[in-house]
Amino acid sequence: MKNVSVVVKALERAAPLPVGYEHKIGFEGGQMPLQRRLPKFGFTNHTRVEYKAVNVAALQALSEVLGKTEIGLDDIKIAGLADSKELVKVLGNGELTSALTVTADAFSATAKSKIEAAGGKAIVIGK
Repeated sequence: MKNVSVVVKALERAAPLPVGYEHKIGFEGGQMPLQRRLPKFGFTNHTRVEYKAVNVAALQALSEVLGKTEIGLDDIKIAGLADSKELVKVLGNGELTSALTVTADAFSATAKSKIEAAGGKAIVIGK
């Protein structure tokens, strides 16, 4: 008889036995929950190298304005296509009609092929 009253009191206090133990969603028994361990605002790669994009069409227009066949980083930065501390990458958007010798920090594959197809050279600085 005594055991029956203990079971009845336990059933009155706790959740019904067939349902199981109910707990807070995400609770990990005192360990820091996963939703608090993960970063909330994305990921910042500290070794990423950012370039200022300059298209081949802009270089063609710049060479026509300046009357030069050799365009360096100084010409690109003086023209306002990039700031003084930015790295410059030449992209292949646009057409190139004259043979140019272009000096930049990086080139895309299409830009390099367009410059060389027009009879020019693509010179990479810093490598």
